Amino acid sequence: MINNKKVTVVLPAYNAAKTLEKTIGEIPFDIVDDIILCDDNSTDNTIELAKKLNIKHIISHQVNRGYGGNQKSLYNKAIAINSDIVIMLHPDYQYTPKLITSMVSIISQDLYPVVFGSRILGGGALKGGMPMYKYIANRFLTSIQNLLLGQKLSEYHTGYRAYSIEVLKAIDYNSNSDDFIFDNQVIAQIFEKGFEIAEITCPTKYFSEASSINLSRSIKYGIGVLGVSFKYWFKNLSD
Repeated sequence: MINNKKVTVVLPAYNAAKTLEKTIGEIPFDIVDDIILCDDNSTDNTIELAKKLNIKHIISHQVNRGYGGNQKSLYNKAIAINSDIVIMLHPDYQYTPKLITSMVSIISQDLYPVVFGSRILGGGALKGGMPMYKYIANRFLTSIQNLLLGQKLSEYHTGYRAYSIEVLKAIDYNSNSDDFIFDNQVIAQIFEKGFEIAEITCPTKYFSEASSINLSRSIKYGIGVLGVSFKYWFKNLSD
């Protein structure tokens, strides 16, 4: 807890057994009160390991609902247990949990209601091994999204995010896609409600155990991202 605010880390897990323990080992439990793990019908022993690591709240999907569907279950549970600040951290150890303290501090002091860990600020993406085609696609999509949404984020595609609970309660995330496009729909909803997003530099790691989508899924994702941004732009034009 920090500044009398309950801090909850949510872990969207799928076949995370190889990296889960390392991820949990770096979480700053001096300020984190609860952890929620949602397993999206993994084929490994993620659930068994989560129990061994004494994770208090474990959600198990009996069918694979997708990355967005996983987050919906996590945020619904975070709200149900009266969290004040929620950090979404991938349990594949691509993002370091050591930044949680900084992200939570920004929200707890009412500086910003949302904080993203950016791989682009400071050049962390390429240093961490992001494939060049993904880096170029990230920069291209982010430029278009900033133009259409009227913002200046360094990237829209990070999976490391911290939210004030007021933000999650204000947006209708349950109506979003169950797929990867969920994250960008959430960003559009955040800006639509008038909230601001802060960014901090985040080192990242790309390795075999880290989750990643293949080229065809990446193309589908990119098209979906543009669709979300254009929808937001057209809506603002008509308002």
